Amino acid sequence: MSTQNQQSATEDLTLVQAVRDGLYGEMERSEDVIVMGEDVGKNGGVFRATEGLYEEFGGDRVIDTPLAESGIVGTAIGMAAYGLRPVPEIQFMGFIYPAFDQIVSHAARLRTRSRGRFSCPMVVRAPYGGGIRAPEHHSESKEAFFVHEPGLKVVVPSTPTDAKGLLASAIRDPDPVVFLEPKLIYRAFREEVADDTYTTPLGEAAVRREGSDVSVFTWGAMAYRTLEAAEELAGEIDVEVVDLRTLSPLDTDTIVESFKKTGRGAVVHEAPKTGGLAGEITATIQEEALLYQEAPIKRITGFDTPFPLYALEDYYLPEATRIADGIRDVVNY
Repeated sequence: MSTQNQQSATEDLTLVQAVRDGLYGEMERSEDVIVMGEDVGKNGGVFRATEGLYEEFGGDRVIDTPLAESGIVGTAIGMAAYGLRPVPEIQFMGFIYPAFDQIVSHAARLRTRSRGRFSCPMVVRAPYGGGIRAPEHHSESKEAFFVHEPGLKVVVPSTPTDAKGLLASAIRDPDPVVFLEPKLIYRAFREEVADDTYTTPLGEAAVRREGSDVSVFTWGAMAYRTLEAAEELAGEIDVEVVDLRTLSPLDTDTIVESFKKTGRGAVVHEAPKTGGLAGEITATIQEEALLYQEAPIKRITGFDTPFPLYALEDYYLPEATRIADGIRDVVNY
């Protein structure tokens, strides 16, 4: 359950504004919190997620770095090991690959390798996913890479309220967190968000819509589109939408309980189907709730191709109509 103070004053924020608000609150709360990355300082970030932080906290805490992702994350790991709480930004998830070795070989293993002497309280932020007409390497959705690595937490918010609360929890966590921000919905809608700092627990899914006919598991921008599909099907199929929010650790209890209620399931994500988290979620349901299953679990995903450029982008990403058609397939099996 969120520890957000429901009595506090609120502000109508987009998701990217809520990220900025979360960073501001944590930097104000603790001098150990350092923001760093390409153009995050004077420029305020490519999506303006760090706008105003440089002016408020100065160049010692909001650090413009060279264009070197391995160096950004490697430096942040050293900072974290010696007591700071760095929040390095990777401009787009497609640029994270040069830092992959630092994240999985060092950040994720530091506590184990040092037998608890050191930890790595670091949050790697990255805008991710497609849908904004960006060029090559700007639209990847490869969250499964990081979920597969023990020692990392992986978080994907889908609402402004969650973006702020989950980011605060990630920054306060004693171990490394990969925090993926769905840029398709950075400015898609607004929501009343508490002005005060608050935390939303990691590892807890949210049931966004109660339903009795089928459970649909999703996260990030696809949560928004899945809810659109559920509304499109209202009166025909009663869809339960479960927003996982944290992909590692996965909230298995909520997944299983939802599936036991409906007996049918689908997973929606924009990443390629093969090796995507839909397979892991499906296997978990098979292990924990097989005797409740009434139909095969449907994977409604991106395709096993590189992310396309503009002309095919809308076709590649699951949109409300394709999600609704997949849900019908499950219910009408």
